[in-house]
Amino acid sequence: MNSYKAAIIPTLSVRNGAAAVDFYKKAFDAEELMCITGDDGSVVAELSIGGARFFLADESPEHGNFSPESLGGICIRIGLLVEDPDAVAKKAVEAGAREVYPVADQDYGYRLGLVIDPFGHHWEICKPLH
Repeated sequence: MNSYKAAIIPTLSVRNGAAAVDFYKKAFDAEELMCITGDDGSVVAELSIGGARFFLADESPEHGNFSPESLGGICIRIGLLVEDPDAVAKKAVEAGAREVYPVADQDYGYRLGLVIDPFGHHWEICKPLH
């Protein structure tokens, strides 16, 4: 067993990092912790949504990093645990996300809905029912 604490901090690969930073700020009230823009306009940024940190970066095929737009799909979904999933999902859709299914009480004990952001990432916005 590990004797240290750990946190998993995902990095989302996107095609337009600057637009992605703006979207996450509008959709999820993300706070920009750090943003570096390269000479070619590529972006690497660290954001926080209610204290949950993540990075985003423009895709770099030369390093094997591709966005869902390039891949035509995803290999991971992001769960965003919030107090009011209905309000957060509504705001995300208003900012440009596409609703896959609306927030509703699920049989497995969560109030959860799914949206896809404009960069192809899937966000399951939820909270436990009890």
